[in-house]
Amino acid sequence: MRIQMMKKSRLTKFAAFAFIVTALSACSLPKRPALETTSWMVAPERAGSPRTPRTDLWLKMGSVNTTPPFDGKSLVYRLSDQRYEKDFYNVYSALPNEMVGNATRQWMNNSQIFAMTVGQGNGFFPYYNLQASVEEFYGDYRVRPEAVVTIEFFLTVTDTTKRNPVIGTNRYTERVPLKDNTPGALALGQQEALAKILKEYESELYKYAGNLPKPLGQ
Repeated sequence: MRIQMMKKSRLTKFAAFAFIVTALSACSLPKRPALETTSWMVAPERAGSPRTPRTDLWLKMGSVNTTPPFDGKSLVYRLSDQRYEKDFYNVYSALPNEMVGNATRQWMNNSQIFAMTVGQGNGFFPYYNLQASVEEFYGDYRVRPEAVVTIEFFLTVTDTTKRNPVIGTNRYTERVPLKDNTPGALALGQQEALAKILKEYESELYKYAGNLPKPLGQ
């Protein structure tokens, strides 16, 4: 009986000692500050009067892909020819492909080249589809700070026959000088670069719309 009481006493003392050590260790650990991020949106808007409509059919804004390492929410800085750095404290409000897709759809809707430009999640079935690939989306700080945006557009017609469904592909690159090295300046520069690209592609899309191939069944 006495031996059992001694064992129990030792276990109690050991448990109390372990508790004290754990508590002291927890108190001695440095407290890391919470990661605070700032969000930036790239959303250019078309200005000016709409164009004269070229077709009464609809255009669907399809998928937009982004090439790594520009496919995340973090702002990306190019510091040398091989070195790219992500800024985890400054992020986009949405993924670059989502921002580019939404901006393109709204821009083409406001241009009124087609009767309507609908989003990818829309249940309607347009005859013409516009897809895009964002190949560059970063800040270049190797010589002077610049916003760099490169996008390739793919316009296709719905066609299950052996004809080539591609109406046209167009690739654009814009480099916009930045006023300083801040993340806000980069976001504004990318917005200006994207606006220039969309303005150029709008003119090309207007030419396509004047001579569209017949969709399937027409």
